[in-house]
Amino acid sequence: MPHNILITGASGYLGGTLLARWAAADLPPLRQAYGAEPLTLDPYDETAVLRGVVDNQITVIYHLIDAFRSDSQVHMIKALAEVKRTTGQTVHFLHTSGAKIFSNHAGAPHDRELRDNDPELYQIQKNQQAPHALMQTPVETNNTVIEQCELHGVKSYIFVPCIVYGKGEGFGNVISIQTVAIVKAAKALRRVYRTDEGRPAWPVCHVLDNTTLYLDILRRILKGGGEGLGSGRNGYYLAASGSVAWDDLYAAMAAALAKRDGNVIDDTRIEMADRAALEKMGEAIGCPPEFVPVHLGGK
Repeated sequence: MPHNILITGASGYLGGTLLARWAAADLPPLRQAYGAEPLTLDPYDETAVLRGVVDNQITVIYHLIDAFRSDSQVHMIKALAEVKRTTGQTVHFLHTSGAKIFSNHAGAPHDRELRDNDPELYQIQKNQQAPHALMQTPVETNNTVIEQCELHGVKSYIFVPCIVYGKGEGFGNVISIQTVAIVKAAKALRRVYRTDEGRPAWPVCHVLDNTTLYLDILRRILKGGGEGLGSGRNGYYLAASGSVAWDDLYAAMAAALAKRDGNVIDDTRIEMADRAALEKMGEAIGCPPEFVPVHLGGK
């Protein structure tokens, strides 16, 4: 049966690139033949979401607007369940999370690799206790999405972007937000600082490879109803083509900033941030000093 698909966040870096690649993605025929129509609604208004999803017979939602709170996700999951009840179609909800939610900053184990096909990943997230209260909420959001989808008979997928790089192709934001804080802090202090001991690494992915995984999941949903595609407690997806040590990323940024007009920084050496540096960095990126390492690094 045909599907109508809702992409929230289609003016953003990830969502915009996803939409831009839609027509060339070799997807099965859709009701709008790969076209897109704007749908205006308040995602935090349960009645508005229900009306928008049901009236448009939406069966697949790609959620790319809020990795922290679960309010809009729960509204959309319930609305999908109503479409399923009235049409009999299988319905699908993909929530875009983030790699920081699987890091030491969110209470995840970091003495070993966490892989997206680990059958214990859901339980690991259930047991996580984040050292920062703000990071506990998105951990619980991932769990809420899975549990609410189970409750309402909706297939769920947790998509986990890492450090995504490259120029976006959408009509809105074309720059990744994920390393902007490093540049903002460096400009304010005229030096690049590290925030982690040792040489922790982080997975990386070009925006087009990230988009390819988004589309591959959708292709399998449309062609076979998601049959054989991991979902629910076994439905985590991390797009990563490699990894980079934070120190190497800092060094590359420092070298580039030093060459820019006006010499944005004074020294390309990378030093460990002390309390005074963390306070100034926090002022530059708009967060308490304790939260600066969440923005700039992690294990």
